[in-house]
Amino acid sequence: MFKTFKSDINAVLERDPAARSKAEVFFLYSGFKAVRSHRKANWFFRHNLKFIARFISQRSRHKTGIEIHPGATIGKGLFIDHGMGVVIGETTIIGDNCTIYQNVTLGGTGKEIGKRHPTLGNNVLVGSGAKVLGPFKVGDNARIAAGAVVLSEIPPNSTAVGVPARVVKVNGVRSETLDQIHVSDPVALALCNLEHKIITLENELNELRNNKSKE
Repeated sequence: MFKTFKSDINAVLERDPAARSKAEVFFLYSGFKAVRSHRKANWFFRHNLKFIARFISQRSRHKTGIEIHPGATIGKGLFIDHGMGVVIGETTIIGDNCTIYQNVTLGGTGKEIGKRHPTLGNNVLVGSGAKVLGPFKVGDNARIAAGAVVLSEIPPNSTAVGVPARVVKVNGVRSETLDQIHVSDPVALALCNLEHKIITLENELNELRNNKSKE
């Protein structure tokens, strides 16, 4: 428990340039407080004391603006930056050293029974406002861009972009950056290709018309 607690504090210090000390993180960071409260709530949930577990999680929600169901499974080193509006569902599983930004939802798509929320691998980044909905896996080292809506599995070492999200491979290696914005947009690339083809066809048609007029 102490090692996990230490990892959670270090995660903030390593990934947030505004964090100045462990004391500041411990007393003032809402994301750290939410994760700390969740670990307590999860203990009660696993020991079938679900009312107490829910009470702790709801109290944390009112204090931090972050709602984590006590049944969710969270690995060490989770960093929730700012965190307001974050929702993490009951059957969500989050691996080690993940980063989640504000207004993110890790949720379901209906009233399914059993596993109905996503599983995040290790070192996953979920950008601001992203929605990850369904019982699929987001692979290790994956990035989900700000505002993306992810409805299907994301392979490791990839970036998901857009609504609905499409996958962009990041050279098959882990990306070390926390940049949520400067990622390739496959939709924009497809539109550019279509525009290029249309211009080419228009030029060919104009050339045919010019040749006919000369005849």
